[in-house]
Amino acid sequence: MATEINCVYLGQLRCQSSHQASGEKVITDAPLDNCGKGESFSPTDLVGTALGSCMLTIIGIVGERHEMDLADVKVQVFKHMSSGSVRKISRLEVKLTGPLGASPKDRKRIEAAALSCPVHKTLEDSLDIEVEFLWPK
Repeated sequence: MATEINCVYLGQLRCQSSHQASGEKVITDAPLDNCGKGESFSPTDLVGTALGSCMLTIIGIVGERHEMDLADVKVQVFKHMSSGSVRKISRLEVKLTGPLGASPKDRKRIEAAALSCPVHKTLEDSLDIEVEFLWPK
C-alpha cells in the first residue's frame, strides 16, 4: 500500500505538502544559500529530519517492547551540502544521545534499532551517514 503525499507550489520558493491519510501539512522554503528565505525547513532539511525521527521511532518501538525508559533519548542531525557543481546532500552527521543508565544490552538494542530504521537503510548506500552514539553516565 502506498502513502499519498500531495505537494503544491505556493510561490516565492515555498511549497505545501499534505499527508493524505491524516491531513497534516508541512511547509518548505528554499534555504538562504539557494535563493530562498529560509523561513521553514528546506526539502533537504526534511531528509535529515526523516532520518532522525525515523531512528527515534524505531528505538521507541524496541523500547516499548523491552520496557526501556527512553525519556532522555534525543537525536541531532547535521546536514552537509556538497560544494560541487551538483547541489546535493553530501553527508548526514547524526549524534544520538541514549538514555541515562542504559544497560549494555539495552545500548546494543538501541544502536541496532537506530541503524535499522527504514530511512537509514534507504540512504546508507548513496550517502555518507556518520552515526555517533553518546551514552551519558
